Parts: sequence; C-alpha cells; structure tokens
Amino acid sequence: MNWELMLDSIPRLLAATPVTLQLVSAALLCGAVVAFATALLRLSGNRVAAGVTGAYVFVFRGTPLLVQIFLIYYGLGQFEAVRESVLWPFLREPMWCAILALTLNTGAYTSEILRGAILSVPHGQIEAARACGMSRVLVFRRIVLPVAVRQMLPAYGNEVILMVKASSLASTITMLEITGLARKIISQTFAVFEIFIVAGALYLLINFLASRLVKYAEVRSTPHLRVRTA
Repeated sequence: MNWELMLDSIPRLLAATPVTLQLVSAALLCGAVVAFATALLRLSGNRVAAGVTGAYVFVFRGTPLLVQIFLIYYGLGQFEAVRESVLWPFLREPMWCAILALTLNTGAYTSEILRGAILSVPHGQIEAARACGMSRVLVFRRIVLPVAVRQMLPAYGNEVILMVKASSLASTITMLEITGLARKIISQTFAVFEIFIVAGALYLLINFLASRLVKYAEVRSTPHLRVRTA
C-alpha cells in the first residue's frame, strides 16, 4: 500500500469534488421539478397525461442509467435536426448531457416516491380541511403537500445517496468529476487500489453529510421527533 501516494491524491481528488456536487445538486433540483409535475399529472385523473407520464417513469426506471447517458451524449448528436437546433450548444457538452440524464432518471424515481406519499395522506385530514371551507388547491398546499413531503423524506434520502453514487457514471463521457479524475490519476500512476480507496472515501463523506442533512430536515418537519431530540 502506497500511503504517500494516497495522501498526495487527496487534494487532487478534492479539487474534483465541486464538479460532483454541482452535477448532483443540479440534477436533484431539476429532478424535483420534473418529479412534482409527473406525480401531479399521474394523479390528475386525465388518462392521456397519466399514460404519458407513466410511460416516462417506466422507461427511465426500467433502463440502466449508463445507457441513458450514452443515448443522450452520443446518440442525439447523430440527428441533424438536433445538431441544427438551439439546444445543440448544450447537448454537445458532457456536463449538460450528464445533468439531463441524471435529472430524467431521478425525476422518474422521485415522482413515484412523491406519488406514494401523496396517496398515503390520511383521507380524514383532507375531509376535515374541506369541512373548514378550504378549496382543493388550498387543501393541497396546506395539508396534503406538507404531510406528503414529510413522509417521503426517508425514501428521498436514499434517492439522494443513489444519485451521488450515480454521478460517477458521468466519468464515462469524459467528465473529470471524482471518479473521472481518479481514473486519470490511475492512468499516470497505475495505483488502482490506493486511488479508488481515496475516491470511495470522498463519496462516503459526501453521502454521510447528505444523509445527516435529510435526517435534520426530517426531524425539523416532524413534531414528535423534534420534541424527542429537544
């Protein structure tokens, strides 16, 4: 074990951490918007909207993320209409392609988490709010959505962790995030074991902080947990 090389690689791999964080945060933020719209459309009662969004969820949950990244980065460029469109300056960049693939992937998974959370809201709470004269929109905004978000947090925490790990696949389309830079260092030093241990430790640290952040949000949004920790 080359300990000196491991210590030397830490600052180099830390320099790639902001790229990983940008990738994950952008995908989670955009994915949350996609998930919210998808979950509402699936619950809207409109058969066409439910069918289209159901197909989207089925495709992106049923195919490997690596295939989705390759289709977007390598596949879209073969169509002339795409190359001549206003989207081409974005779709030819690996960063935007990785964000798009991760966004669509996490949007599909998160929409199902949110849909399940909305359906699990006790019907009695909704009826009580309606009995107080609240409109359907107001009931959704003040009763259904806060309860659903609180209930989905444990499952969403797992999705955040999976997304941090999935960001390593962006290295396959030339991105120098943590895994990409680790592979570059390995090609120069041939020290596979040492470099990937350091890279794995960085992912472990990021996921630890992410899980603590989700746990904090869960405690702050759940009254009985907040009282227990006080």
